[in-house]
Amino acid sequence: MSLPVNLKHAKDIHPGVDVPLLHDAVRPERTLWSPTELRELTSAVATELATPLRDIVQFDTEQRWWARLALTMGVELWLLSWTPGQSTEPHDHGGAAGSFTVFIGELGEQYLHTGGSVQSAQWQAGNSVAFGPGRAHQLRNNNSRPAASVHAYSPPLRPVREYRTLTDFAGV
Repeated sequence: MSLPVNLKHAKDIHPGVDVPLLHDAVRPERTLWSPTELRELTSAVATELATPLRDIVQFDTEQRWWARLALTMGVELWLLSWTPGQSTEPHDHGGAAGSFTVFIGELGEQYLHTGGSVQSAQWQAGNSVAFGPGRAHQLRNNNSRPAASVHAYSPPLRPVREYRTLTDFAGV
């Protein structure tokens, strides 16, 4: 069950990226996005809006930093930063499809699809990953340099479910 979105905020855009390109890209009339469409969105935003994203992003060694870039009835878009050693807990996205594109640096990922085994990958700037609702993962900056990534989820505002370990994920 998704949280209600106030209709007056059916297209909420971060002031740092409030440009026609982003307004067009988030397509407020679309109510549900596929993983492929989400990957196209995160990739385009990371590439086409590189300068304003660099102006927005902040790196905090005490805690992970994030900013919501856009929210519509169908998608939410985020910019996250990662200083060396920062990571998420193992989690899923509450039944939402998602995507992320590494914007700066590199991120390590451990992930698990429903019924599968834990896999690992290393993603570099420019790499994009799309996934459906039956996937849990954990991201970590394993490098000595900061990283940043653009994330999108559809439907928006689904609560993230955290796990003790990825193997605790049994699917949605």
